[in-house]
Amino acid sequence: MTQNRRTLGALAAALIWSAAAPAFAQLPAVTAQDRVLGRADAPVTVIEYASFSCNHCAAWHNDVYPAFKARFVDTGQVRYVFRNLPTQPQQMSLSGAALARCAVPEKFFDVASVLMHNQRAVLDGGLLQDWYAPAIAASGRTRDQIQTCAASPETQTAINADIQGAVAAGVNSTPSFFVNGRPVTDRSLAGLEAAIRAARAGG
Repeated sequence: MTQNRRTLGALAAALIWSAAAPAFAQLPAVTAQDRVLGRADAPVTVIEYASFSCNHCAAWHNDVYPAFKARFVDTGQVRYVFRNLPTQPQQMSLSGAALARCAVPEKFFDVASVLMHNQRAVLDGGLLQDWYAPAIAASGRTRDQIQTCAASPETQTAINADIQGAVAAGVNSTPSFFVNGRPVTDRSLAGLEAAIRAARAGG
C-alpha cells in the first residue's frame, strides 16, 4: 500500500494543482467505475471532487450533504457522483480514498460520511487507525479485505482516474462541484438548488 500511496502522491503533487490545467474543459463522463448515489435516469447529475483530508469537504458533508441528499437525491431529482481529489496530508487523503473505494459499493457513501464526520480528530493529532476503525465497520468488508483491496492495482487505477479526470476538468480546489457539467462555485444548499433548477430548466 505504501508504494501505491507514493505513486498516487506523485500524481497529486505533480498534476492536481498544476497552473497549466485547463479551465473546466473536459469533465469526464460518468461511468460504471464511479461511485454514484441516486437514480440513474435523474434529470440532473451533480459531481463532487473532494478529499478526505480537506476540512471544507468535511464541513460540506457534515452540514450540507444530509439536506442535499434528502431534498434532491432521495426525491429522484439528482444523481450524485463522488470523485476523489487527494490533498495534503496525502497519507490521510489517499488512505481514506482507498478505504472508501474498497467498501462494498452500496456502502461507499456510508463510509465517506463516517470518514468526513471523524476527520477533525485526525487533523487535530489523532491516530489514523482510530479513524479507519469505524469506517471499516461501516464498509461491509473485513479489515483484511480492505487492506488487500487497498493495495491492489485496481484500486490505484480507480483513484488515478479520479485524479486525472480532475486535472482534465481544471479542478484546483476541493470541494468542487459540477451540475450537469457546469462548475458551481456556491456550494451552499441554496447555491446548489439554484444551479439544479437552472439545469432542469435547460439553463
